[in-house]
Amino acid sequence: MRWLKHEFGPLIFHQSGGCCEGTAPMCLKQSDFRVGASDVLLGMIEDCPFYIGAATFQYFTNTQLVIDMTEGGGDSFSLEAAEGVRFLTRSRLFTDEEARALDDRVPPSAGSISRPAGGRQRGLMP
Repeated sequence: MRWLKHEFGPLIFHQSGGCCEGTAPMCLKQSDFRVGASDVLLGMIEDCPFYIGAATFQYFTNTQLVIDMTEGGGDSFSLEAAEGVRFLTRSRLFTDEEARALDDRVPPSAGSISRPAGGRQRGLMP
C-alpha cells in the first residue's frame, strides 16, 4: 500500500459486488474514480477511503470484511495487479454480541471522500 501511494498518489478502494473480477476490491487513483451517491464509506486502509456499493453493503451488513493481499495479479484494473499481487476480501459473520454493539454506532456515510465519524465503521477491519 505504501509503495502504491508513493507511486500513484492519493488512492481509493471500491468493492463493487459483481463487475470486473467479481467481488475483488479495486484500488484506484482517487482522481480516476468518481464516488457514486449510493456508495457507502466503510473506513480507511492506510489513510485511503474504502467504499462499497450500496447493494453489496446490504449483502455484507452482518459480516466483518478483511482486505488481504495475495500473490497472483490476474486481469484487473486495480493498481496492484501489475505488481503480480491482488487484493481480496475475506469475510466472517459478526457474533450476536458484536452485531448488537455495532448497531449502536452511527451508520456509514455515502457518496463522499471523508474520514468516517468515530473511525472504524461496521464491516471493515482497522
